[in-house]
Amino acid sequence: MARIMVIEDEDNIALALDYLLSRDGHDHSRMATGAGAVAAIRAARPDLVLLDVMLPEVSGYQIVQEMRADPALSDTRVLLMTARGSVVERRKGLALGADGFIAKPFELSELRAEMARLLQAPC
Repeated sequence: MARIMVIEDEDNIALALDYLLSRDGHDHSRMATGAGAVAAIRAARPDLVLLDVMLPEVSGYQIVQEMRADPALSDTRVLLMTARGSVVERRKGLALGADGFIAKPFELSELRAEMARLLQAPC
């Protein structure tokens, strides 16, 4: 199964993701803040990062920008998650290099489908 890193500051969402990822057999870890996220991603080498946009200290947008600027992380898949699911936010996230974008609250089936799409996509 895939190695997935969750970067999400809201405990209720992180708990739901933990349940889903555990049930689906994924190896996963969580960070609750954006500070140090890029270094943690570099160390963990996940197949997919579930990344909240609005994080304490460093935003998800900044994290995805830093990842895309780093040759070692440029192929790591990123799914942005945000409560502000507007077209503008989606365009911004994808323009910065995210591979996918999902608005909160999301259906678990929607999240599963998007994760499957990203994990099957060629690097």
